[in-house]
Amino acid sequence: MRVLILSCSTGGGHNAAAHAIEEEMKRRGHTVTVLDPYELKGRNLDHKVGDFYIHLVQRAPSLFGVAYRMGELYRRLPWRSPVYWVNGRMCSRMKEYLKAHPVDVIIMTHLFPGEILTYMKNQGIQLPETVFVATDYTCIPFTEEIDCDYYVIPSAALEAEYEARGIDGKRLVPYGIPVAHAFGEKADRAKLLDSLGLAANRHYLLLSGGSMGAGKIFRMVETLMDYLSAHADTSLIVVCGSNDRLYERIFRRYGKAPQLILLHHTERMADYMKISDVFLSKPGGLSSTEAAASGVPLIHISPIPGCETRNMDFFAEKGMSIEAGNDEERLVPALEKLRSARAVSEIRSNQRAQVNPFAAKEICELVERTAGAGKRGEAIRKENT
Repeated sequence: MRVLILSCSTGGGHNAAAHAIEEEMKRRGHTVTVLDPYELKGRNLDHKVGDFYIHLVQRAPSLFGVAYRMGELYRRLPWRSPVYWVNGRMCSRMKEYLKAHPVDVIIMTHLFPGEILTYMKNQGIQLPETVFVATDYTCIPFTEEIDCDYYVIPSAALEAEYEARGIDGKRLVPYGIPVAHAFGEKADRAKLLDSLGLAANRHYLLLSGGSMGAGKIFRMVETLMDYLSAHADTSLIVVCGSNDRLYERIFRRYGKAPQLILLHHTERMADYMKISDVFLSKPGGLSSTEAAASGVPLIHISPIPGCETRNMDFFAEKGMSIEAGNDEERLVPALEKLRSARAVSEIRSNQRAQVNPFAAKEICELVERTAGAGKRGEAIRKENT
């Protein structure tokens, strides 16, 4: 089966979900292409779109919150959003691409490709099976205006929210958010510690602002340094992602601190989660799901206003995390609570009950059942030739 996965680089979560599905599809012997549709426009448009978003959430997350709230208000109006019309301008490029590279199914881990394909459908262009994969624990603005065969959503608890937005419940598939296989694998902690060059007789706190290093991470580090001074057996691992300014700022202030391990981007996030006693993270849908799949106790901090606030609320309500938000004063009490084996056990139990670490596998099985024979894609290819 030929599979096209469309994503956009507005944050690492969408691409991580795309690559998790790609990983499983390839393991099952399918031919897979992962594409940012803005690449088809040239002039590095995909990078410009991604860089604009990253700079916005790194330096002015409140502005993103304003834009999100405007989207929530706009979706109440009886006409299509500007997002639909802007993405509709990609219609001809995507049509040319699909004619040259026919596929049996298109999977989208971002709203923008969904808008492009919906515009194409409304122009009468025949498409293979389309599957939208949501990467946040809420129905984000304008999801309701895309037209897909299936909507893979993070939880059955969100079905009513999607249906309230007018999405046909028969198209909703509550498999969860797909994460890389490594996050759901069982691992030997001692061997992981050794492979990461970390001491076996210490407690580890893992702090991250996602792939972009967003949020009030520096202020959290300041608070945690006081905590470390009272807990000599604990080390803090900080992952700065693509935020070089954050890395340099922390290094200048705390680079020589013996209990601090400072990292840029890492390809071994699953391993760092599995050796950590607590993960402190902004509530991205993907990173939160990775944490739950790994079974690491989670404290949510510094949400980007909008969908991340919804993610944080969902996890806290389901008992899968502790919510600290932007209040540093809540951080140390949350850490002290997680020194209790009972509290840790409860969070892990709730994570196992609520999050499916094998969503990528179930998504692949879905498309194998519904598009696997390739009959629909073959009919469309014949029509276009």
